[in-house]
Amino acid sequence: MYQTVGHQVIPLYAEATGIPLYRRAIAGSAAQQGKDYSHYASQPSSEAVPGPAEGSVPAAASEDANDGDETESMVPLLRAIKAAHPEANAICAGAILSTYQRTRVESVATRLGLVPLAYLWKFPTLPVPDSVGGAASDAQLLDDMTAVGLEARIIKVASGGLDDSFLWTNVASAGGRDKIARAMRRFGTAEKGAVIGEGGEFETLVLDGPSRLFRKRIVVAEANRRVVREGGGTAWLSLRDARLEDKEDSSPEAVSTGEVRTPDLLDARFTSVLDTLSSADAGDGVGKDATASVDKCKKTEEESLPHIGTLQTRENGQLQQWCFLGEASSRSRSVAAETESIVEQIRRRLLLAGGLSPSAIISTTIVLHRMANFPAVNAAYGALFDAPNPPARVTISCGDLLLPAYANIAVYLVVHSNLRPGQRQGLHVQSRSYWAPANIGPYSQAVTIPLASLSTAAPLETDGPRLVSIAGQIPLVPATMTLPTSPAIVSGHHEEATLKLQLSLSLQHLWRIGAEMGVQWWTSAVAYFPKASGAEEVMRSHAQLASKAWEAAHVWSAPEDEDGDHDGPDLWDRKFDPRYMSYAMGDEDKAQDPKLPDWSVVAAADAELDSGSSSMSKGKKYIPPLFVAEVSELPRAAGVEWHAHLGIAQAADASVVLVDNAQHSAQDSILNQSRDDGLSISQTINRTTAAITGEGGVSMVQTVVVDKFEVQLSSTDHQQTVRGESQAGLFTEQDYAAGTAVARLSRKAPHSGETAPVAVVRYVDAERYSSALKRQKVGVTDGRDNEIMAPIVPCYSLWDAASGERLSSVMVYQSVFEL
Repeated sequence: MYQTVGHQVIPLYAEATGIPLYRRAIAGSAAQQGKDYSHYASQPSSEAVPGPAEGSVPAAASEDANDGDETESMVPLLRAIKAAHPEANAICAGAILSTYQRTRVESVATRLGLVPLAYLWKFPTLPVPDSVGGAASDAQLLDDMTAVGLEARIIKVASGGLDDSFLWTNVASAGGRDKIARAMRRFGTAEKGAVIGEGGEFETLVLDGPSRLFRKRIVVAEANRRVVREGGGTAWLSLRDARLEDKEDSSPEAVSTGEVRTPDLLDARFTSVLDTLSSADAGDGVGKDATASVDKCKKTEEESLPHIGTLQTRENGQLQQWCFLGEASSRSRSVAAETESIVEQIRRRLLLAGGLSPSAIISTTIVLHRMANFPAVNAAYGALFDAPNPPARVTISCGDLLLPAYANIAVYLVVHSNLRPGQRQGLHVQSRSYWAPANIGPYSQAVTIPLASLSTAAPLETDGPRLVSIAGQIPLVPATMTLPTSPAIVSGHHEEATLKLQLSLSLQHLWRIGAEMGVQWWTSAVAYFPKASGAEEVMRSHAQLASKAWEAAHVWSAPEDEDGDHDGPDLWDRKFDPRYMSYAMGDEDKAQDPKLPDWSVVAAADAELDSGSSSMSKGKKYIPPLFVAEVSELPRAAGVEWHAHLGIAQAADASVVLVDNAQHSAQDSILNQSRDDGLSISQTINRTTAAITGEGGVSMVQTVVVDKFEVQLSSTDHQQTVRGESQAGLFTEQDYAAGTAVARLSRKAPHSGETAPVAVVRYVDAERYSSALKRQKVGVTDGRDNEIMAPIVPCYSLWDAASGERLSSVMVYQSVFEL
């Protein structure tokens, strides 16, 4: 956690900078070795099993309970600083790519009421301003350090690519940067960030900087630098008699040439997305060339469908849907009390499910009556989680549409009932940065689990595809956590320009988090918009904008890199030459820098998929379904919130099968209704390698059933039934259609109860379903009722983004198959 080499120089920083220095001896050791950190003594890291053996540590546990870990040494030190400087309200960490360091500083900061800052986080991956020129690279940070006049000397090396000849090299110089980069390329070092020492390849000591920060420079004579060689490629400098030296001009006006780099808000992909939205012909799609490469797969002959085994029943499935709503007396209580009651219901349900810990919760959807209640809900809901990486979360407000009418809040959970050690992983960035927004509540940006973990038997695969749940993304500027406004104020079009910027920025957040988690494909997504004032055409326009942004993000491609790397071993050497095999990248390239979307993992169901071959016509690119939902309000009064239903990571080539059943035929209808059209159905099948080869394994199928909007012609429509309503309940026809599609995959009869998929969310147009929903039982649970319907999200309007058509409902189902 802490660098100790060169610590003798630290006392000189106070006089060199004129900034007070506070120090405290480090106590304890690195008791927690995992990248994530929990300050609760008996609470294991996020990689632990969220099962019966691990109870939840009470929130009242002492914040100093884990005194044995060296991280806790920061707590008394920062308390002393706060006492001496009451105005201090934030702490900045220098973490660049190290989750280990960032999470420990964040843990301490949030407990002490300090805002964690990590403005270097993911810095090498961020776009370079046009004024700098060139493309971003791992070494860009060293260039930025050079530009502002830093002097940072290497005082320790611990890499096969670096030896003691690199000691005292100034990394913040053109010569030093090139020297390190050449060494890393020569040995083919695969670790991202190696050129800036993020993997521990080297440690540095800053001796000087711009005059506005450093009034004096630190000097260590060559005679006072002794090389200590520890073996195994590790060497460091023992320093003594460091001294300060006056600078020729230490006035604040004497600033070095160059500027501190501020990354552009949008990277190249999403600058292109914004340009597409802002183009004059924006309503006509993303452009002829791009549109020509976009298609849908239509052929779904039964013999072409992959054989994926037997469907898991609801009873033996590992993923469960839990729904919790306020009680009948809710509106007379505070929303905080109502949320606390729901939290207690969740705790009881976890206990009844075999003593699961809250880490068993993968994702959460919170639907509020009023967004003004969000802070109170956050506080009460957050008390449920005391381990790292709480669930990913989506929060919206449905206003008076929230069902039942007496509730202030509905909480919907996805729970994994049998996770094993190391299977659940998360991304929980709480620091402000230039990368993506810090979380503004008790949620993770993403949580991921192995597809193989859904097997009821011991999984044959320990790695393979992963399922990624990502939090809803709103368009906050990461560095300030405020909403952006468009600087281009054209008469009467400022709001429209701002919405286009917010659409592009929030979609970039989704993309960056997805890429960080290795996502290669989205199964489908929804873009939430707050209630629009005016005609229906306003929301239709919003839907078309969202569709264009979604499509443009998928079809964008980076410019080809024409600069070949002629230094170091070639690919053959890295893979086969024993001298370089330890540094070989090989197939790791794909895992370390995944493409999103990665077309190679996708296959359309119109060829011999049983053999695992891809049937995609060359040059065709399929865009995942996108829907647009008009709700009441969004967090922070945002103009849009993107939510990907599921991301697929670490997928093998042609392992993701897309099936489009187009129209649900009239002969499949179970209702005695005369209809000219049917339900549209699409499926995404995600398979493990074992499932593809027929050697066992597990597959997950997401089925989406879409019903177009129809205006009621009768004045007594409140007495009419709507699509799917029967004496058996609501949404019966949609459920039947989804079951029929799943039955084709399982080779079961369509009416078999074994083929009933699990509905994970139902988006419904409130105008279309208002009367029916009031006549039917809404899915509720008080922790005792196991007959739970799927989460219902009532919308003011619902849209197919691609076609711009209004919809009555969108139902998303999940099914798990085993061979």
